[in-house]
Amino acid sequence: MKVKKTAKRNDIERKKAANAPQSRLKPKVGQVLDLTITTLDEEGFGLALHETTRIRVAGVLPGETVRAKVTFSGQRDTFAETLKILRHSPDRLAQIPCSLGNACEGCPLIQMKYRAQLDWKKNLVEGAMRRFPSLRAAEVRPPAPSAKPFGYRTTAKLVISGRFASPVIGIYRRNSHQVMDIGDCPLHHPLVNRIALAVREGIIKGKVPIYNPKTRNGLLRYLAVRISELENRAMVVFVTSERSYNEIHHLAKHLQAKVPEVTVVCQNVNSSAGNVIMGDRDYFVTKQQTLTEAVGDVRFSISPRSFFQVNNDGARTIYGQVREWAELAGNERVVDVYCGVGGISLYLAYGARDVIGFESVDAAVADAEKNARLNGLRNCRFEAGDAAELLAELQEDGGEVDLVVLNPPRKGCDEDVLKSAAGLNPQRIIYVSCSPQTLARDLNILAGLGYATRAVQPVDMFPQTTHVENVALAERTSEGVHAVITSSE
Repeated sequence: MKVKKTAKRNDIERKKAANAPQSRLKPKVGQVLDLTITTLDEEGFGLALHETTRIRVAGVLPGETVRAKVTFSGQRDTFAETLKILRHSPDRLAQIPCSLGNACEGCPLIQMKYRAQLDWKKNLVEGAMRRFPSLRAAEVRPPAPSAKPFGYRTTAKLVISGRFASPVIGIYRRNSHQVMDIGDCPLHHPLVNRIALAVREGIIKGKVPIYNPKTRNGLLRYLAVRISELENRAMVVFVTSERSYNEIHHLAKHLQAKVPEVTVVCQNVNSSAGNVIMGDRDYFVTKQQTLTEAVGDVRFSISPRSFFQVNNDGARTIYGQVREWAELAGNERVVDVYCGVGGISLYLAYGARDVIGFESVDAAVADAEKNARLNGLRNCRFEAGDAAELLAELQEDGGEVDLVVLNPPRKGCDEDVLKSAAGLNPQRIIYVSCSPQTLARDLNILAGLGYATRAVQPVDMFPQTTHVENVALAERTSEGVHAVITSSE
């Protein structure tokens, strides 16, 4: 009797499935499908439609037909891995310049010819801008290419996993805590890869225990590397779960013997259970504690906690574009909001009367002040605090400002910051952004405050990835003053 009931129930379920709307019949994990890729999304996944389900496929290009296996099928997203490319795109490279091929998801465009990457990024930026009628007249220029499509990353933060007998040094796989060894990464500066190899050897030789986030046992957690191209030297930070002099001392000694360019070694202690990389305590193994780097004609002192661009050539392109559009004659007052360690501020200080930099992080302000002294610049000052409040205070003091530079994090600016920036009534606002979407949103708000975007210059700071930096020029219109007054009432 039980068997009959089970059979009857199964029959009912099969009939329900057969009569169900197509939108509910999602592909199952493990199912193999032939898919046509229509476009790439903002993360570099190829998009294909199977009946009514949108499927995201890694390592493919628009126009390609692929045979793929479903690896995840959820309510919102369905992912598949490519088994075979049935029809190739003319934009595909004959050979992927990476030993990991498509297994690593850190470089989703690496199989695409570089010119095609630049075209795709231009379309990405244009698409974000054209969503807003106020921005449709703005010129979106072709992306400025990177001087080095490979070997450009001078900063790396890598996870250390596994056991000391077979350590893994690399990055997390997408949506998991599984670490993938990146080996000889083509995007890293060659010194970074040499350091990772030497550290791996040192862990094995010294039997250094590796931290296990599940048991919270072990010592080594992360490896952070910074390279000074100016000096051809490296800084290495070993992030550990606790203070341990002997293991790190011997590991540092092995590393410096293998890679003499390593002149700064630091142990950072992070005992927290979260995924934040750096802890609060630093202990230097070497006497030298900083590196010196240069972007164009500006020098910077780099410490373990300093924020610094990972692509020096890209940073020089961005800073140079900001300086070109600033059109400084020597009498201008400039405000640099989200100034970080003072990169743009110092670049502009050579041509301005004075520059004020605002930044929320106290340590970054201290670095900016140090960098101003390093370059002998006395017409800069830096303040730590909330950007909107500092801008409002400047407006209350009646300070005349000729140029405002905005360089916010990926989330963009709060509307209060934009209103306060426009409230200073500068002739120009230059906006540097790493997100085309939040840039377009904020430029649209500035348009309502009387600032029309004239041009956007994309900069390919991160070749082989979907990321694109942008510099945008907005100028005050004849209605600008009225618009600012109206918005503040």
